Amino acid sequence: MNINVNSLSDLDQAAISLLDFAGAEKIFVFEGDMGAGKTTFIKVLAKALGIKELVSSPTFSIVNEYEGEGNTFYHFDFYRIKNLQEAYDIGYEEYFYSGNICFIEWPEKVEELLPEHYIKIEIKMLSENERLLSINKI
Repeated sequence: MNINVNSLSDLDQAAISLLDFAGAEKIFVFEGDMGAGKTTFIKVLAKALGIKELVSSPTFSIVNEYEGEGNTFYHFDFYRIKNLQEAYDIGYEEYFYSGNICFIEWPEKVEELLPEHYIKIEIKMLSENERLLSINKI
């Protein structure tokens, strides 16, 4: 599935479409260049899931946990990890296999640790304000 996002105001509908497409899937991986909008889109998804608190990138903590309306969601940013041992050290398995929603930025850093099935979101910058979201079930 592809979604064209022409402005920030399109993100709310894109989030609803993604969550509908995902169905029961709980693992979401986000790929895209630095500045493509991965964290921005995750913030909108969190809002759609009923998260009321401020969502921020876990760049230095690697993972942030949020509680929503019947949802726990984990937001990972693996950009700064140097090796897989760091993912093991945070106990990635407890998060990935918890049955809770996981949003994972920079999944290529932990590709061999990803569950067998997940939703892959590729964000391509078309211009300063336009993005193409390519969404696939893996």
